[in-house]
Amino acid sequence: MDEPLTILVAARDEEVTIGRTVPTLRAAFPDAEVIVADDGSRDRTAAVAEATGAIVLRLPRRGKGQALSAAERAAPPGRLLLCDADLEGDLTSLADGPGDVTVAAFAERSGGGFGIAKRVARDLIGLLGGVETREPLSGQRSLSPAARAACFPVAAGFGCEVRMTIDAARAGLDVHEVELPLRHRPTGRDARGFLHRACQLRDVLYGCGPLAVNFRGLRLPLVGWKAGLANGPAVAAIAALGLADDLWSGPERGFRGHVRGGLTTGVLKLVGIPLVGLFATRRVSGALLVGLAANALNQLDTRPGRALKAYLCAALVVDAPVAIAVLLLPYDLREMAMLGDTGSNARWVAIGALAGLTLLGERTSIGAWIERTPGLAWIDRLGRA
Repeated sequence: MDEPLTILVAARDEEVTIGRTVPTLRAAFPDAEVIVADDGSRDRTAAVAEATGAIVLRLPRRGKGQALSAAERAAPPGRLLLCDADLEGDLTSLADGPGDVTVAAFAERSGGGFGIAKRVARDLIGLLGGVETREPLSGQRSLSPAARAACFPVAAGFGCEVRMTIDAARAGLDVHEVELPLRHRPTGRDARGFLHRACQLRDVLYGCGPLAVNFRGLRLPLVGWKAGLANGPAVAAIAALGLADDLWSGPERGFRGHVRGGLTTGVLKLVGIPLVGLFATRRVSGALLVGLAANALNQLDTRPGRALKAYLCAALVVDAPVAIAVLLLPYDLREMAMLGDTGSNARWVAIGALAGLTLLGERTSIGAWIERTPGLAWIDRLGRA
């Protein structure tokens, strides 16, 4: 227990409560650094936290998990104590907990709904992590350095705690719960409370699904499979190949890198995607079209929203489906989700243009070329923070 301790607090619009939470934490842990990740607050949360002695990260509004991941990257090495911004009570016993991950279970229940989100979270932790939990959604938890390495970056949004427990259990670390007399602002059985719990349930389900780390180091849900499911069996098969590459790819990049790497997920895509196109269209041109489309969109998917913007521009010309792309674009732009290789399944662009993009991608970075071109760079940045 001699490793340094850092306390991470994710906060959004907590001007009233953060002024009590930070002084309480600093009094209980005088040697610890308190980092408040302000998740796009519209009030004086950041200013109040700073005035009470916390180090504040002012972030665009992304979600609890993304805020905690940013705070963890700013923290020095050592143990972590995670705490909600509206907590009241003593966390000393939690910091001295027996496990690699020690979770606080509230001694008394306050507010809440019908327990649906909690039951789903508890069942998913048992199914995927093999651990029985009482409070799967508790944001009050301490992490050893080993648990920190296994769990961060955490899943996005309100799914961060559930996936954190699963990751720690899968890494063979000890997960314990301790009952503490803590209090926080309860959510009621009203419209606002039910909306909050619906968002929790959504984020928990996404957090237990396939995840990937984006260019900024945030761990986001892969949602490109939705495009695969919405466009028939052939596109679904291609999405499955892309998902395999998202989950198990190595360091190889580019056509030559994958060929030199031997049997890689990239090679699986290079062979499998044209084969799916061949079976679906029964034409060599169809195989080329599908393979080149997937490669071109994948080369563009290096920044939030870039691949979807390119697809929407092409879709308007050739009258391709746009509904799922329009639905996913705000989440992709705000770094709340990732398209991933699973979503690189546009099949409606001309073969010649796709071949040109593929050859260009072997010689230079299409992403860098876009960023150097004023008009294209403006369109590419449109909608991002």
